[in-house]
Amino acid sequence: MRSITLILLLAACMSAQTRPAPKLLVFSKTKGFRHDCIPVGKLAMLKLGRDNGFTVDTTEDDAVFTPAGLQQYAAVMFFNTTGDVLDDAQQAAMEAYVRNGGGFVGVHAATDTEYDWPWYNKLVGAYFASHPRQQEASLLVTNKQHPATRHLPEKWVRKDEWYNFKNINPDTHVLIKIDERSYEGGTNGDNHPMCWYHDFDGGRAFYTALGHTQASYEDPAFLQHVLGGIRYAMGSQQQ
Repeated sequence: MRSITLILLLAACMSAQTRPAPKLLVFSKTKGFRHDCIPVGKLAMLKLGRDNGFTVDTTEDDAVFTPAGLQQYAAVMFFNTTGDVLDDAQQAAMEAYVRNGGGFVGVHAATDTEYDWPWYNKLVGAYFASHPRQQEASLLVTNKQHPATRHLPEKWVRKDEWYNFKNINPDTHVLIKIDERSYEGGTNGDNHPMCWYHDFDGGRAFYTALGHTQASYEDPAFLQHVLGGIRYAMGSQQQ
């Protein structure tokens, strides 16, 4: 009996060792405003992968958006993308990828992307409407059970560029909202979301409006926040 148990344990160990690491695609093509945090942010995503057991590919080449190109990835991150970054065939490939169980992560300007693609609006969860000047504000964590927020305080004070939103998808689960009394220029009221997630069309989607500033990508709390979103999108919340 002991020998059978040992064999099973060895087989499980070998399987875990030979299983390929999950892959994340970080896509940062811009057709509108270009954030100066993109280079340091991509380096930060590469380090997150190295430190946490997944592989990261970074690209601004939309040619990867084919069924064959996307199927290798556990999740796709739209990292400060802006404007109309995919053509019709590439959009169809992205839709098929999510419907086949793929994950999506949107960071900051991912909501300032693809305004003429209604499916994407629902996936990312909202569209950018406006923003005031960069300033410090209080974020209110409304759910500390998610891997993106369980490490955060209930009130998280930080400086960033705070988006106002339009076309908000009511079917998302909000993780963080912003206290509009703590800064100037908010237009979404008492339930102004800043981060959310949802199961969508066969896959999983996570979005954080944080991440405009270069300093964000040196902030351990922010990076852990993004890592939790990646793990959710990959379907590996318990890692």
